Amino acid sequence: MDTMTIPNLATQTVPCPTYSQLSISHDANYQIDWCYMKGNPRPCFTPTMLEDLQHYANHLSIQADRDVRYMVQASKVPGIFNYGGDLNLFRSLIAEHDRSGLLSYARSCINAIYGGVAHFNREITSIALVQGDALGGGFECAMACDVLIAEKQAKMGLPEILFNLFPGMGAYSFLSRKIGPAKAERLILSGSILSAEELFEMGVVDVLAEEGQGERMVYEYIRKANKFRNGFHAIREVKKFCNPVSYEELMHITEIWVDAALKLEDRDLRMMDRLVSRQSAKPAAA
Repeated sequence: MDTMTIPNLATQTVPCPTYSQLSISHDANYQIDWCYMKGNPRPCFTPTMLEDLQHYANHLSIQADRDVRYMVQASKVPGIFNYGGDLNLFRSLIAEHDRSGLLSYARSCINAIYGGVAHFNREITSIALVQGDALGGGFECAMACDVLIAEKQAKMGLPEILFNLFPGMGAYSFLSRKIGPAKAERLILSGSILSAEELFEMGVVDVLAEEGQGERMVYEYIRKANKFRNGFHAIREVKKFCNPVSYEELMHITEIWVDAALKLEDRDLRMMDRLVSRQSAKPAAA
């Protein structure tokens, strides 16, 4: 593979909308929006982060005059892409038997990721750059992108079965289209945390990068995609036609998830409490 010089992002960027949970910068030379999750106070999808992500997706959709061809979803938290759903909030809503609250949160998750699935109603390719752990909804967020690039040290998985639930914000939809329904179900029911290398061999990760080389591989991918843009665009349209992921599909699965969550028993919630403690112990981004 040919090498290329990575642009100096500190000098090549221009201001974009500012958010409390996201850091957005625009590389005008390569027509990239870099969207970094900051994860405060925890590296998970808090309601505030979901609101920021949805606002940013809407911004991309309506700003047709902005010169954006690629959106890269990444993280500012060292060693963590995202730990997924806000388990502390889940625990509270389940204890209160608040179905409408759970459904509202789940809908916000779908709304936050669906912009990328729909290419922001424009010709924008979404790329996930995973340089640390991506669990549960964090893994779903990465799989929702057109391209998943991961560094070798990253680990990903869907641990929801450990507290008797399933990942309800797109995991089955995205995995079944990538690796087939049987393998998708096996992975979801295993609760296993796998390395980026293992997931690359399975066909879940699209591009594998050496540790510390994730950004370089993003630019390598974009250089190739730009060189063969017509072919890349055409195959993406074929993929959308043959294996579309509709908003209605994601929302219907989410409603199944909500009903299943309300059936959790005390022993399941105790396991969730342990995972809440682990989420809270991890550092947030500066």
